[in-house]
Amino acid sequence: MTPDRWVEVPGAAGIRDGEVRDVNVEGIGVVVGRCEGRLHAVEDRCSHDDGPLGEGVLAGCEIVCPRHGARFDLRDGKVTRMPAVAPIRSFSLKEEGGRVYLDAGGL
Repeated sequence: MTPDRWVEVPGAAGIRDGEVRDVNVEGIGVVVGRCEGRLHAVEDRCSHDDGPLGEGVLAGCEIVCPRHGARFDLRDGKVTRMPAVAPIRSFSLKEEGGRVYLDAGGL
């Protein structure tokens, strides 16, 4: 198991409920969004066709792929609607002192 390695995600603390933002963390595309008052992060890649999820919108806690409408749970990366069938990676986040950090230990 890879040890935790927390990397700051600039600007993520300003994401409001129902919003998503795509960011780059050490060369990896990540989508950070807030649902139900909490921030969550998943990879910025639809497992159906590798399209960018960061251009999608949130429907509750589901990120909707703008290409074909596949949906993923922002909290854990699980598929909630086809045409995707494989989950995407999710990342741990923590908020401290008005800043947001992503666990980059598994990148």
